[in-house]
Amino acid sequence: MSEKENFLTIKENGNHEIIIKKSKFIASLARVTSVEEANEFIQEISKKYRDANHNTFAYTIGLHDDQVKASDNGEPSGTAGVPELKALQLMNIKNVVVVVTRYFGGIKLGAGGLIRAYSNSVTEGVQKIGVVKRVLQQELIFSVAYNRFDEVDHYLKENKVFISNTEYGVDVKISVFLDESDVSQFEADIINLLSGQVEFNKGEKRYNEIPVENTNYHEQ
Repeated sequence: MSEKENFLTIKENGNHEIIIKKSKFIASLARVTSVEEANEFIQEISKKYRDANHNTFAYTIGLHDDQVKASDNGEPSGTAGVPELKALQLMNIKNVVVVVTRYFGGIKLGAGGLIRAYSNSVTEGVQKIGVVKRVLQQELIFSVAYNRFDEVDHYLKENKVFISNTEYGVDVKISVFLDESDVSQFEADIINLLSGQVEFNKGEKRYNEIPVENTNYHEQ
């Protein structure tokens, strides 16, 4: 499996507010998979905060930043939308749109101050909402005798394997999800653990979302 099939995105839609020199900045973020979805969100937030001085925005769609756009919405050129987009790209966040709303507080920030304010709004918003890694994984299904279950359960927990289902029948039927590159090693480990007394069946492939604790998202 290509690593390019895995990507980081925000855990869920949300918003975050900061005050800088009496100006209020509200970053509203959403997960999107198309330009149409991004535009709908931008219109929705712009309507919600229609009384604001500015509703600036940026989005990046696709695993390779295939479709990106940024708007300063009346702020000095290059001080809002582009810093927002760069903030998303520096964190390696994909398929996200952000609208940063500004209510002017009477104190001018200058170009440098605006760039920092809009950039920080996005970064702090993403950190508040949380980040997940969407990983394409293969389901593997196998059964274990009750008297060997504790050993297998210990192995799964030690190796942080994602267990999607456990059924208790004649034996314990376990379903796990693994990166495809890890399947062969996992099968070898379980076969060794159970002295060969195990058979595997492959189930579905799907994206699973794994919480990312490390804030150095570009290193993920």
